[in-house]
Amino acid sequence: MHVVATAGHVDHGKSTLVRALTGTDPDRWAEERRRGLTIDLGFAWTDLSGETLAFVDVPGHERFVPKMLAGVGPVPAALLVVAADGGWMPQTEEHVSVLTALDVRHALVAVTRSDLADPTAAAADVTRRLAGTPLHDAACVAVSARTGVGLDDLRAHLVALVRGLPAPDLAAPVRLWVDRSFTVRGAGTVVTGTLPAGRLRPGDAVEVGARRVTVRGLESLGRPVDEARAVARVAVNLRGVEPEDVRRGAALVTPGAWDLTDTLDARIDADAKPPARLTLHLGSAAVPARVRSLGAGSARLTLASPLPLRAGDRGLLRDPGRHRVVTPVVVLDTAPPALLRRGAATARARDLEHLDGASELRRRRVMRESDLRAVGATPSVPPLVGDWLVDPGHARRLRARVREVVGDHARRRPLEPGPSVEAVRQALGLPDRALVGALLDPPLALRDGRVVELGRSTLPAEVSRAVIALSADLDEAPFVAPDAARLAELGLGPRELAAAERAGALVRVTDGIVLLPGALERAAATLGRLPGPFTVAEARTALGTTRRVVVPLLELLDRRGVTHRTADDRRTVRAPRG
Repeated sequence: MHVVATAGHVDHGKSTLVRALTGTDPDRWAEERRRGLTIDLGFAWTDLSGETLAFVDVPGHERFVPKMLAGVGPVPAALLVVAADGGWMPQTEEHVSVLTALDVRHALVAVTRSDLADPTAAAADVTRRLAGTPLHDAACVAVSARTGVGLDDLRAHLVALVRGLPAPDLAAPVRLWVDRSFTVRGAGTVVTGTLPAGRLRPGDAVEVGARRVTVRGLESLGRPVDEARAVARVAVNLRGVEPEDVRRGAALVTPGAWDLTDTLDARIDADAKPPARLTLHLGSAAVPARVRSLGAGSARLTLASPLPLRAGDRGLLRDPGRHRVVTPVVVLDTAPPALLRRGAATARARDLEHLDGASELRRRRVMRESDLRAVGATPSVPPLVGDWLVDPGHARRLRARVREVVGDHARRRPLEPGPSVEAVRQALGLPDRALVGALLDPPLALRDGRVVELGRSTLPAEVSRAVIALSADLDEAPFVAPDAARLAELGLGPRELAAAERAGALVRVTDGIVLLPGALERAAATLGRLPGPFTVAEARTALGTTRRVVVPLLELLDRRGVTHRTADDRRTVRAPRG
């Protein structure tokens, strides 16, 4: 799927054109149809030459520019609509300023109402005005939605446009900016948005602000789907949140993958002189921001509410009172240092102008390589794992801290194998579980989602005494495993037995049946001396045990390839390999 947003002045025929292309009226509200005016975001889709195009139809009236920004923000391509009988107008100018600020480079111009006026002059004027903007390569297509003239040409250009879009990163973390939120009876909270990267599945955990919720179900283009893959228009049914808590401007994000911040440093136009209070538009969000200029080309933004951001994110600062875009914004730092001393702002502006990879990583300690490169700095060290950079000094401290966390866990919970990876991640304050594994040095290792110390055989004193008593029993009859009563008498429950097994003091045949180390090898040697294939009963007699023990013991030997089970339920001992 490809997603395209409309742009253009009010009453220039954006919705009419979308309706002609898709056969669907994108105006969802009765008031919109009554007034012939789009006042909120509309959505429609169609298939063209094997490509699925979903349109986000935005309002063109100046009073609804924030809603236009909510629709355009997450979308990779635009269809700029200019009427032949109207030409370039004030909202055309502002919408192009928005697209320029967001660095939208994939666009197409539709000169509509070509049946009412000669489109040549309007097309030439648009081409001239777009020169010097990221849209300078946009093709102009004259079209009449009323007569159908030019629609086929427009469809062909749309197909060429979307086929030239860069492929989305399906492995990227999710950030779905919400543009609608509502309740469906029997389903609960549903939000919609454009998924620009990554993928979503039912059952996925996502975060909304500081709250973790679950994806209950997904729809795309009106149909339930088992997976939504970027780029896509998606409706997400959420469990664990009310509609009023996830309104337009909120974002569904992969847990731990984004910086939820209300303070950031950003690059702005060098000649911009922003007033102290503006509105930051980024994604579908519109957040009041206090702006402090740091120097020519940079500013500190303090937001009225936090947003999930990364270095390199693009947005814009707009003056809602004057209905104008003040400056584009490129996020440089989502965790900037405090400006406490005189001259700190000027010094910070210099730092932002000449970002040094080593010093920035030393200050941030842990950050993504992509974030560092997005602000023009070169990493001084290779990633530790994936895209994550860790300052070398901080990495040494983290490795020492891991050892402390594992040792403390062993003292507090000696019967457990080790702390979970998630527990270690939280203890170290790391943003990604993958970093935990990358910070482990021998004898620490990952086992079944836990951080364990290999070769660690220390058992609590009471467990050690119980194992010694059990060993005395098994020395006399090595294959007569103790029954549940004897294990209970010794105080060896499931947790104690698991700890003894990890320490190498016992061998678990199956739940509740344990033998001494070396029992499997001794059993194989005894069974190997039997003449020909042997039965379960013969094995039981040879080992001097019971059916309760011999059946699971033989099954374990089968799984390990020590014995071979024949069609008549007999077994032979395989010759040792190598």
